[in-house]
Amino acid sequence: MAEVSKIKGLQPVSRGPYISAITNKHMNLMIRGVVLFTIGVFLALVLNLLQVQRNVTLFPPDVIASIFSSAWWVPPCCGTASAVIGLLYPCIDSRLGEPHKFKREWSSVMRCVAVFVGINHASAKVDFANNIQLSLTLAALSIGLWWTFDRSRSGFGLGIGIAFLATLATQLLVYNGVFQYTSPDFLYVRSWLPCIYFAGGITMGNIGRQLAMVRIEIQMQTAAET
Repeated sequence: MAEVSKIKGLQPVSRGPYISAITNKHMNLMIRGVVLFTIGVFLALVLNLLQVQRNVTLFPPDVIASIFSSAWWVPPCCGTASAVIGLLYPCIDSRLGEPHKFKREWSSVMRCVAVFVGINHASAKVDFANNIQLSLTLAALSIGLWWTFDRSRSGFGLGIGIAFLATLATQLLVYNGVFQYTSPDFLYVRSWLPCIYFAGGITMGNIGRQLAMVRIEIQMQTAAET
């Protein structure tokens, strides 16, 4: 458990082992990026396994790696995206001068991750009458995840942007035959896919915010005093 000493009137913070206690800016960013990349790779392997096992996504046999039956490029791509998203969220908060303080503890972040995994699990294993019902259900769950663990306008806006860009990239990959979805109903993909990306963006944003929380608090306190 790391404690941050009083800095220009800022009271000690002892709520967890925050990477942001490292004062070197570049080292801080690098460590947070590596942590976020690792988390993204792990989640990609686990969640992609659910999709492949249920034949929701289909990869050509020659690109399937032995580890978790995933295409070799999926984990590093998801890890890189997770690092970018996790670093972007606290950066936007800092630029807007609105530090995110809603449910800022690791237990809340872990619950957010659990809900995100549950949403992904539902998309692969829960049977609905049609894709529209599933899409509406996942949309409600994803917005509920944002409301429960985020509630910031910046978080909602970034989540929408991430969902749009990620869905567009997936459409292009499927169009070019890199992989495919069974029973696509939204051009080349499933209509619920943007909901998964939205929830994933909120989840990685929460993790990134938590890792950067102490640094942002110190910066805001210093700015207020000057």
